Amino acid sequence: MVVIRLARGGAKNRPFYNLVVTDSRSRRDGRFIERVGFYNPVAAAHEEGLRIAHDRVAYWLANGAKLSDTVQMLVGRAPKPAAAAQAAPAAAPEVAPAA
Repeated sequence: MVVIRLARGGAKNRPFYNLVVTDSRSRRDGRFIERVGFYNPVAAAHEEGLRIAHDRVAYWLANGAKLSDTVQMLVGRAPKPAAAAQAAPAAAPEVAPAA
């Protein structure tokens, strides 16, 4: 089964996690199929602490992947991409040409 879970990186007492798509039989920090984001729990206020490629996560979920409990919480907490939010309202209004 394919799962989306965290793979730990970083130094001792400075954790850094990659959100990876992997086979459930792989080790936590072992082989993975695709990296779809990162989570930095000790990020400073001016640093980005969480980034998720929502389109890739949606693709893998549509193809049968499962989210780990922690990743499910992070996906719900992550900000949605601004490009998708701006594209929908911009396409709605149409102006008729002046006669």
